[in-house]
Amino acid sequence: MYDVVIIGAGPAGSNLARLIGKKLKVLIIDKRDMENESPGNHLSKCCGGLLAPDAQKMIAKLGLGMPKDILVDPQLFAVRTIDLTNNLERLYQRFYWNMDRDKFDKWLVSIIPPEVEKKFNAMFKSFIEIPEGYEVQYLCNGESLSVKTKILIGADGGFSKVRNLMNKEGNFPERYIAIQEWFECADKIPYFTAIFDEEITDFYSWIIPKENYLLLGSALRPKENTREKYECLKSKLINLGFNFEHKVKTESAHIYRPREVSQFYVGRGRIAFIGEAAGAISPSSAEGISYALKSSLYLAESLEKGMDGFVERYQKKVRNIKVNLFMKNLKSPAMYQPFVRKLAMKSGLQSIK
Repeated sequence: MYDVVIIGAGPAGSNLARLIGKKLKVLIIDKRDMENESPGNHLSKCCGGLLAPDAQKMIAKLGLGMPKDILVDPQLFAVRTIDLTNNLERLYQRFYWNMDRDKFDKWLVSIIPPEVEKKFNAMFKSFIEIPEGYEVQYLCNGESLSVKTKILIGADGGFSKVRNLMNKEGNFPERYIAIQEWFECADKIPYFTAIFDEEITDFYSWIIPKENYLLLGSALRPKENTREKYECLKSKLINLGFNFEHKVKTESAHIYRPREVSQFYVGRGRIAFIGEAAGAISPSSAEGISYALKSSLYLAESLEKGMDGFVERYQKKVRNIKVNLFMKNLKSPAMYQPFVRKLAMKSGLQSIK
């Protein structure tokens, strides 16, 4: 019998395990191999690997120092914004840490206390309610296993299986499919590129340089010719001079985009959600690491006063996340309505030459 079982060892799940692991009996489960270098295991997070200022601030607040070998060249201080709909382009100053996302996740796992039990290469299957809490079923090395826990935490990202099983008819955030391809690239591009084109998606696309590679990604609506639209995006960018000849790999993942504060859901009873599984992800930029770290910190603080009523305490603590999501949605029209975006970019406000 565990006190807490956490499904997902991304930033949210790992940070929660780190914060509560010495006080409670904790098990964390993830489908990836989070402790070994395993070339045969191709499961990795589909992510651009940029640490935004809000996430940097949370790392500072948690009192952590990130190892330098997680960072990759080049470090980025500008965003090149390409508006294909309005045929406009601007450069804006921004500050990101460019990093290896797989190494970042493994670093967070490495600082989890040794008291925490870990099950990696393990696939969460389902859970049932029992008098003591919940019985969790998962698959590991081809064997079906189960454990009992007083509290269950969903930290399993967009399209959270825990959330789907618990709340089948719930008010879920809009779902998108992120497709990202890696290309060999000898040219050093010193900026992050954000691309807007309503013909491709009502969200956005991106290009990120990373060592000797160039990452091209796009957040696309599912079941709306996603692959064809991605290829159309690639063709348009090739016409602008980008080179996507030598593809190395393709990644994809479901991501949430909360359009209403009510789509942010913390859980009920003795089940709680953190990070993107809760719907804590920016609706304007899809940045999620800062929310993952913040929500897991709030949940850890809520558990300090005991297990009884911890979800209600957590609900109160996340009010500032809800306000932040509300403000991000107010900001979205300036980015995602072509006419408003055209006015903003033509003004040149805050842009650099």
